[in-house]
Amino acid sequence: MTVTLADVAARAQVSPATVSRVLNGNYPVAASTRERVLRAVDELDYVLNGPASSLAAATSDLVGILVNDIADPFFGIMASAIQSEITGPGGRAGGERLAVVCSTGGCPERELTYLTLLQRQRAAAVVLTGGAVKDAPHAAAVAAKMRKLGDAGTRVVLCGRPPVPGTEAIALTFDNREGARALTEHLIGLGHRHLGYIAGPAERTTTQHRLEGHRAALAAAGVEEEPNWTVHGRYDRRSGYEATLELLRRDPSLTAIVAANDSVALGACAALRDSGLRIPDDVSVAGFDDLPFSIDVVPSLTTVRLPLSETSARAGRVAMGREEPPPGGIASVRGELMVRGSTGVPRG
Repeated sequence: MTVTLADVAARAQVSPATVSRVLNGNYPVAASTRERVLRAVDELDYVLNGPASSLAAATSDLVGILVNDIADPFFGIMASAIQSEITGPGGRAGGERLAVVCSTGGCPERELTYLTLLQRQRAAAVVLTGGAVKDAPHAAAVAAKMRKLGDAGTRVVLCGRPPVPGTEAIALTFDNREGARALTEHLIGLGHRHLGYIAGPAERTTTQHRLEGHRAALAAAGVEEEPNWTVHGRYDRRSGYEATLELLRRDPSLTAIVAANDSVALGACAALRDSGLRIPDDVSVAGFDDLPFSIDVVPSLTTVRLPLSETSARAGRVAMGREEPPPGGIASVRGELMVRGSTGVPRG
């Protein structure tokens, strides 16, 4: 049964006019009343009608693109490629769609908020990019939102994110485990046996999968990992800088540092130079993603190239119904090892 404005008013114990004022934001309402109304909206899963022009349609011309941080080149590339594909037949205003890029800042609560807002606006499609948060209650809440979106006619596509069981969301994933395994195998093949690892935030699936691939390569080669060889941090340059100094403090004998991504690797390179160490003569450095700057740094960065733009563009086409989803709704995309000047034979 469809939940109405009157149902929300009854649950919140206010008038329908007050509910309308809260949702439209066009009239001052006491904070306690506003909170009561919004709680009722969430409890009843009330879907607010979008613009008047969309009332006669199952969905609107809106497409939501969720990213962790739009300032991060990784997500900027993905959002740009997705947005380039969301125009075309189907929209009522000249056949175009309106893309809304939602930057969550890595906050699980904000991710849920954006999904709720896009549901209320009857979004035609929602594309979620990047890794998911490893938290069972949050995962369950996201899955529930995805089911609600799907039931309302919104196509949900995951790009670079693991599949969500129990939903109809289409998943285009990156094989982070295999890419990380190949990267560490390359370093082991050069003779490295003391490898520091700068991982991303522990709660992210991307972090988990890349670390698992790294450790699988170590185990296969019989390299026993020391507990102090791994440091977790953010996916940014500053984190790479700080983590590298910490790794060197813990074990000065390290001959290679594997970074969670290319931005982290840049920070690692800067920390090594500031410590008077040469790359790769003293310490080799490897990254992940093959962001545009990776080949231009000196020395150029050994990394794993992910087809970010191509996969994201495909996600955009699938979201718009202009390309068939992969068989079973899931496709895993492998990266390519790019061996460059930042890795070499270990010293001594």
